[in-house]
Amino acid sequence: MLRYFATGPDLPVRTDDGVDGAFRRYRMRIIMAITLAYAVSYTCRLAINIVKKPLIDQGIFTPLELGMIGSALFYTYAAGKLINGFVADHSNVKRLFAAGMILSALCNIAMGFSTLFWATLLIWGLNGWFQSYGAPACVVALASWFSNRERGRYYGIWSTAHSIGEGLTFAVVSAVVAIGGWRWGFWGPGVAAVLAGVAAYYAMADRPRALGLPTVADWRNDHYAPPAEDVPERGVFATQLSILKIPAVWILALASAANYVTRYAINSWGILYLQEARAYSLAEAGAMLTASTLAGVAGAVAFGFVSDKFFGARRPPANLLFGVIELVGLFLLFFGPNNPVIVFIAVILFGLGMTGLVTSLGGLFAIDICPKRVAGAALGLVGVFSYIGAAVQEQVSGALIDANMHMINGTNVYDFGPVIWFWIGSSVLATLLATTLWNTKLRD
Repeated sequence: MLRYFATGPDLPVRTDDGVDGAFRRYRMRIIMAITLAYAVSYTCRLAINIVKKPLIDQGIFTPLELGMIGSALFYTYAAGKLINGFVADHSNVKRLFAAGMILSALCNIAMGFSTLFWATLLIWGLNGWFQSYGAPACVVALASWFSNRERGRYYGIWSTAHSIGEGLTFAVVSAVVAIGGWRWGFWGPGVAAVLAGVAAYYAMADRPRALGLPTVADWRNDHYAPPAEDVPERGVFATQLSILKIPAVWILALASAANYVTRYAINSWGILYLQEARAYSLAEAGAMLTASTLAGVAGAVAFGFVSDKFFGARRPPANLLFGVIELVGLFLLFFGPNNPVIVFIAVILFGLGMTGLVTSLGGLFAIDICPKRVAGAALGLVGVFSYIGAAVQEQVSGALIDANMHMINGTNVYDFGPVIWFWIGSSVLATLLATTLWNTKLRD
């Protein structure tokens, strides 16, 4: 099995006239595959957020139990992203990515049959492990096929998958649940992910050197001057370990962890907040968060373009800009008047700013400051912190919401005040930490 997933050996570099054409074909297929298929894969981790209210209302699970189930995915995803990030640097990413999608899909199909707490906890935790195959495989593909000064733009395009997946979840999965019930909130994404995983397998490719092509940096003649403290690479695993000595990576990991608290707070509890605090229906709440995810598509593309074109591929100035935009959106959402126009503006600003930061802190910045041959390990190290933050958020948010929920005349009444300040404080911390990396050096 390990041999099946292993990347191919480096082949002699081709010198024929077909190299340019081969690069263009593979690059187009890869960016389309990892963007569209990863978007579908995203629905397989967000489906549970759509069905929280029916699960609570039907007495199947409490908010505290749903917080524990949700955190199970984040903890296994965090561990998996670290381990599989290191694995992805040694892997044929088309096989790793497709396998993760199909196995995650099977977990979602199983979720539709489960109403036992411990069984559901186990299945959703297992889903997190299989989900962790996806991002490292995509990031290794991006680092392998797109060069330094263009990577921000293409990473931004791939990052739209987060928002597209969220939009599919809030719009399509919400509609499916409204029509067919909560079980179809898991079965629908599961079937779609199987089909997308098969398609991705046939569209993606191994590393350029494994196909007899030059590295993308050589093909594009796009190299960074190495920092003075760099040492020559001694091998993939030794280079992977070397990233542990880069202080900026650890600061970035903490910033991403804080950012993911707020990101997954809105993903996980935003539907419930809009229903209970703003009196929206499920369809209306889903439409609002769908608008946020559409803004996120623009935010991901805009972050890559702005940081590449206006800041010379430097991410910290763009981090500060998008962090401020996100915070303005949060304050409007939670403290602005209950006016549909104001709420709409708030979710647009939040989606724009948050997805820009996720693009940078969640992976792009890590790739910039680490050797490109170990992009998977860089993503994995940041990713484990990111999803520990998301997991802690799920438990803390669930506990705070549960503790401030009261039954009045047979109806659940919520006080979101304490949890809101937890979410906003995390965003402030993420922006401050990211800004401290203003002068961080970049590496090939």
